[in-house]
Amino acid sequence: MQIITIDNETHYEIALAEINRLMNSSRNTDEEDYFLRLLDVVEIYESEHYAIPDPDPIDFLLYFMESRGLTEQDLVVYIGRSQWVPELLNRQRPLTLTMIRKLHQGLRISADILVQPYTLKIAA
Repeated sequence: MQIITIDNETHYEIALAEINRLMNSSRNTDEEDYFLRLLDVVEIYESEHYAIPDPDPIDFLLYFMESRGLTEQDLVVYIGRSQWVPELLNRQRPLTLTMIRKLHQGLRISADILVQPYTLKIAA
């Protein structure tokens, strides 16, 4: 069994080319096994070198609202009070654990995103 490693960008590019070549390998063959092992190694390399950080919780919440046509009023049930929603979205109030739980359960927003640290605006 051949050991596959990706140590640099050149190896990475070669692995991607091999994956492309083997994309339509027959099932239950050595080629398919090699293809699947290449995929695993590339995934590990990409997670170490091309990791995509979690988005800012408030930016994500604003995107989520826009993409689903939600208004600030729609968030009141998850945030608690109507005056808290604009304060939250304007970064004047932090997300609480209760808010995160309600947003996660009610809107299916990943709690992993919502618990990320973010900057609050300091009141003048």
